[in-house]
Amino acid sequence: MIKASSLQEAFSVIELRNVEREGFEPEERVRKRPEAVSREREAALPRRFIQQQSYNRMQNPWLNIPLSEYESHMALPRVDQAAMTATEFASALSLFTPESVAVIGCAGGNGFDAIPASTLRVVGVDINPDYVSLTAERYMGRISGLEFHVADIQSDVLPFTPVDLIYASLVFEYVALAESLENLARVCRPGGHLVTLLQLPSATMGALTPSPYGSIQLLTPLMRLVPPSELASLAESVGFQLESSKTVTIKSGKSFVIQAYCRL
Repeated sequence: MIKASSLQEAFSVIELRNVEREGFEPEERVRKRPEAVSREREAALPRRFIQQQSYNRMQNPWLNIPLSEYESHMALPRVDQAAMTATEFASALSLFTPESVAVIGCAGGNGFDAIPASTLRVVGVDINPDYVSLTAERYMGRISGLEFHVADIQSDVLPFTPVDLIYASLVFEYVALAESLENLARVCRPGGHLVTLLQLPSATMGALTPSPYGSIQLLTPLMRLVPPSELASLAESVGFQLESSKTVTIKSGKSFVIQAYCRL
């Protein structure tokens, strides 16, 4: 977890969090400058953790996609999803006016610029520690009450106190639904809301848009388009009641469903 008074402190906490979540103690608690974190990460870890990390990288392709390639892909005119997901996040913030919000799969912080000052606590969660490091560098000091967690929502217990709003955009296509929703239910306060964004199938386009950024194709075997009814059913089983649903179609021709749930 990152909840630090300075960016340098924040990056130190990221390093320790990555080690501790795998059950290993760091050999040294050495503070690193932000720009040194990425290239020194594995060198600073115990050998057993490096082996486990390498195994995890083979298992989850998100750990092998550079943030620069992901963000560039999402901003391509034929993909056109970055602006849409940020707009829907801003709409959720405006509708529910939360004092606290968690962004699941925060990546590089797309949409963070729309977070109002009235939101006093902001939690960013991502499976990729490099994404978390870079997003902390971008926003630490610009957004008050900001904290980050490196976590896999389908298998890790999320170590933050419940929030008023959870925003999960284009996340459920890549995780086990039941386990992920159960974990998210634990960190959404009663009366709070979960807003989800799902991609719908297209008769004319593949689920994953072709991209000049080769690492994006690593997602192909992992991606599964989730029927909104399936998500709603599983969400209800863990205490989320569907309140609203709408469909958005972007310029590329792809459509998405945004669903808002209330935590009972």
